[in-house]
Amino acid sequence: MGISEAIRKQIKASGVSHYQIAQGSGVSTSVLSRFMAGETSITLATAEKLATYFELELKPKSKGSNRRGKTST
Repeated sequence: MGISEAIRKQIKASGVSHYQIAQGSGVSTSVLSRFMAGETSITLATAEKLATYFELELKPKSKGSNRRGKTST
């Protein structure tokens, strides 16, 4: 799952209105609504604001994988 999809999933699961998320995160409601509708992507800065709002962190999928998804030997 990519970062955008993880953020979308968190927004849906939160049950919080787009207005409340926008107010708390500093992301405009129009950007948030278009992102959730799949009409547009979000910038890294917007992703960071939303991740901070939801207290999300990036973590590696597993210890043995590298950026291309291959395992180390």
